[in-house]
Amino acid sequence: MAVASSSASPQEKYDVFLSFRGADTRYNFTSHLYAALCQKQINAFMDDEELERGEQISPSLLNAIEQSKISLIIFSQGYASSRWCLEELEKILECMDKYGQIVMPVFHNIDPSDARSQNGTFGDAFAKHEERFKGRQEMLQRWRAALKKAADLSGFDSNVIRSEFELVQEVVKAVLMRLNNASPLIDENLVGVDSRIKDIEGLLRIGFAGVRKIGIWGAGGIGKTTLARAIFNKISENRHFESSYFFENIREESEKNKGLTGLQQQIICKILGDKNANIGSPSTIRRLGRVKVFIVLDDVTNLKQIESLIGDFKYLGLGSRIIITTRDKQVLENCHMDGIYETKILSDDAALQLFSRHAFRQERPPKDFRKLAGRVLSYANGVPLALKVLGSFLFKRTKKKWESQLVNLNINDHRDIQEVLKVSHNYIGQHHHNA
Repeated sequence: MAVASSSASPQEKYDVFLSFRGADTRYNFTSHLYAALCQKQINAFMDDEELERGEQISPSLLNAIEQSKISLIIFSQGYASSRWCLEELEKILECMDKYGQIVMPVFHNIDPSDARSQNGTFGDAFAKHEERFKGRQEMLQRWRAALKKAADLSGFDSNVIRSEFELVQEVVKAVLMRLNNASPLIDENLVGVDSRIKDIEGLLRIGFAGVRKIGIWGAGGIGKTTLARAIFNKISENRHFESSYFFENIREESEKNKGLTGLQQQIICKILGDKNANIGSPSTIRRLGRVKVFIVLDDVTNLKQIESLIGDFKYLGLGSRIIITTRDKQVLENCHMDGIYETKILSDDAALQLFSRHAFRQERPPKDFRKLAGRVLSYANGVPLALKVLGSFLFKRTKKKWESQLVNLNINDHRDIQEVLKVSHNYIGQHHHNA
């Protein structure tokens, strides 16, 4: 098993990168595998370009490899004949060694030993490469070594699993298992959310039958969306649901669009995977009842928005879960939620940790900044957004600069949350303007 080096991994954009020889499997096995991955809400990258032989691999493709958690290599009879595929393979193994990326080979209608030792069609391909790339033995040796290394990895053999349908299902099953094991449950940059997530998971009761609706409420800037996003990421990664969707900024979108008809259509189409789904159709309602979904409706201001977006909750499939975040507890009570969670300000220790991460890029303030940090914490009053805004603003500023800027803050431990946010933003904006 490859061990990641100390190099920082690129930001992950895809769950899976598919490396394959287009002429061999694009319109059969690989397309079936890609469709099956998508059905499980796995974000897979499958390149649609068909490059002319000899053309260099594109930078965008190299980036896609780097930004993937898993690479699936579909070794087919013509794989080694493509310089493009071999360069992809080199990059994939580089990411495996450098970042700990998961690599899984699939041997499609070939003997694994052909890839490992360059026999059969792989041997024929290298005979042509030897003729074409005379004088570039180092490159050819790299390709040979890459093939052997990849073929030695644990994978799937179509000679063993002869049904293509079963082979696809086995690959998808393994991908899900590796994603679940590889994915961090909680964003390491979050502070003070672990116990909150456990509380909300208790309200959600994942795995029990029926549709459950959970509300998260609290003042603006208190961390409702951050908390909902952390829960969504954790539960979505574990693939409990057939479809998951985080519907954010509903209040803003409602005001901007003067209605939610288009957004309603968007979410229904997303749930069903059908861009032509019609919410007014009885067949659409029946189909919704067959899908177990996980939906987050973020920043709701009134009951009408909820009803407009997903209609009657009873139409959703058994086991579905809905989380609604709002500043107005009455909205949740009018919606007859199964559980309501109040988001409160951070504890003193969590507030200090969050502020320090933004102001100093470490867990605690340096000794000579502790008193100044204490003044900011007293002002921010445990409000996450205020702590982030002020911390980011004061980052890399001298102690003298801190002291001169904090003189302008009116410290009040009991200041209202919205007032804290308002003054924080006005304060930061004023000093950026004057800088």
